[in-house]
Amino acid sequence: MHRYSALIDGDAGAYGVSFPELPGCVAMGATVDEALLNAAEALREFDADTAAHGAALAPPRAPEQWLTVAEVVAALQSGASLASVPVVRAAGHNAKANLSNNAGVLAAIDAEAARHGVTPSARVEAMARHALASMA
Repeated sequence: MHRYSALIDGDAGAYGVSFPELPGCVAMGATVDEALLNAAEALREFDADTAAHGAALAPPRAPEQWLTVAEVVAALQSGASLASVPVVRAAGHNAKANLSNNAGVLAAIDAEAARHGVTPSARVEAMARHALASMA
């Protein structure tokens, strides 16, 4: 799984995320967490659009390489933050997994799934996407 460096900028209630090496791939959110979740979705869609046109995203640069790029350094000096966002590709089909978890955790997942009106599998997938997107 590739992770792309992203710049987060903004103020409370309005945060923006951009990918220096992927011009046009941007996202927004009311909180940093929401902006990063939206950025992960924007990155997935950007990757899918690129693939639909017969191309592939270039491998991402290492985060430390961005610390020598003038525009990125300027953004960081102005208060932006650098984060790492994963490309989680949609495979178009589900795969079965056999996982063992603490019974209390499974009960909590079942309760949250019921509260959201989805299956436990859908809830676990949503939580995993959230966790992957928020890991900097």
